[in-house]
Amino acid sequence: MVFIRNILAILGVIAVGVAVWVGPSLYKYKVAFDGFDDKAFGTYKGMMDRLTETGNGAAATVWSAKVAEGLTFEEVDESIKQVAIDRNIRGVGELPLGDQVAAMNGAPWRKLNIYLYCNPLTAAKMIEHDLAYAAYLPCRVSLVEDETGQLWIYTLDMDMMIYGGKTLPPELLKEALEVKDIMQDILARASEGDF
Repeated sequence: MVFIRNILAILGVIAVGVAVWVGPSLYKYKVAFDGFDDKAFGTYKGMMDRLTETGNGAAATVWSAKVAEGLTFEEVDESIKQVAIDRNIRGVGELPLGDQVAAMNGAPWRKLNIYLYCNPLTAAKMIEHDLAYAAYLPCRVSLVEDETGQLWIYTLDMDMMIYGGKTLPPELLKEALEVKDIMQDILARASEGDF
């Protein structure tokens, strides 16, 4: 009985030591999160869930959609462009990265195109709010062929940018949510070959 009491006493001392050592740091995060958007915790939890599931930091911060069977790269390419036109978001660049890799290697390589989209007025407002948003601009959509030949569409999970800190001003939040809706629409519709 004395042995068990001594073990419990040692564990108690260790627990108090850890609390004293880690407590102030954890309190700092709690105070910060109290001032964040109501959806911040859920946003970061979702990211951590994906990180735990995949073990990949990049996979934790993107949305993806598997392209429907039978659709060609060219059909999905056209669909991405058409949905962007339908949703009135400006195409500001396209990078045929797969073709560039093939040209540099002198051998065929998988298909990979990166499309750049932007609503310039919303982008300007994001920059006026905080210069760090420049790193998120323009919005990217990637159409990529995996090692089995399956096509996928990827885009950045915008929730961290929208909800990951203090709540955005109402007008900026409304515009950011509209861009998010457009990017998710491109992902959903283009993965089905919808025009």
